[in-house]
Amino acid sequence: MLKPSLARVYPGTARNLAALARRLRAGELVAVPTETVYGLAANALDARACRKIFLAKGRPVHDPLIVHLHSARELDRVAEANTTARRLAKKFWPGPLTLVLPKTSAVPDIVTAGRSSVAVRVPGHPLFRRLLKLAAVPLAAPSANAFGYISPTTAEHVRLGLGKKIRHILDGGAARIGLESTIVDLRNPRRPRLLRPGAITRAELEQALGRKIAVGRRPSPRAEPHQAQLAPGMLARHYSPRTRVVVHQFFPRNWMLAKDEAWVAIARPAGRLAKNSFWLDARGGLRGAARQLFATLRRLDDGRFKKIHVELARGGGIADAINDRLRRAAAR
Repeated sequence: MLKPSLARVYPGTARNLAALARRLRAGELVAVPTETVYGLAANALDARACRKIFLAKGRPVHDPLIVHLHSARELDRVAEANTTARRLAKKFWPGPLTLVLPKTSAVPDIVTAGRSSVAVRVPGHPLFRRLLKLAAVPLAAPSANAFGYISPTTAEHVRLGLGKKIRHILDGGAARIGLESTIVDLRNPRRPRLLRPGAITRAELEQALGRKIAVGRRPSPRAEPHQAQLAPGMLARHYSPRTRVVVHQFFPRNWMLAKDEAWVAIARPAGRLAKNSFWLDARGGLRGAARQLFATLRRLDDGRFKKIHVELARGGGIADAINDRLRRAAAR
């Protein structure tokens, strides 16, 4: 029996982009780079093509997809926008902000988990934007990994994880941000609600709107819902390595850790370090820590450790996004 071949990785040449755009219009899947993480894209208006995403990822159909547009001018094609949405779009698009809005009839139910709303954004990655323009259709694209596993931030992560289930990967380099987009529920424009923190912070959103934004409650791991989710990334356990993750507010000084357990700090600790000690950013910069978080978890997950202890980020802003991913990765 022939073994399935690994997906082909395409450099971002004009010829390759044109070929991949044709494949997307034909209903095929293409893994794509974004500024957040790599996504697995299909024509968002083609229900059959989008179903392939769920099959390739092993993703449950109650977890909806994000629809990506080339321009905010295309928003009315897939969603019923309001003044609040247009205000945030003008401020933050292209960029890592996803808005949840009432959907139009053009969007298949498979994309939205059967709900009457759709999650939508205009990405900022230049290569993905060129592909969107050439494809000339909105693209649904969740993270390009097996469902529930650590999100991919390089083309190689995608190849190692889904390389036998998909055929095409567009290489756009390492993701600049490294965490999934901020998601805001704007179905009721008078009551915006932050569903998932990301690189665009709650404070930046509130400043843009001139008002407070409510924060959606995280689901309990003991009562995992199986009904249709409002937006992706809402499940209690997500972004998880196979190795157990344990989160800590801080690491005690002189903590003796077993050799088969790794620990990860935000900044490089002072003094002599054990071989199982790691950090996300040498100087403790939170943007740098966010960029390296998923890649570090992937590397340690392949390191035959029994546990991965991780220090939570301190402060607000993107620290909230880092800690959100860590707590979901550690949920049991």
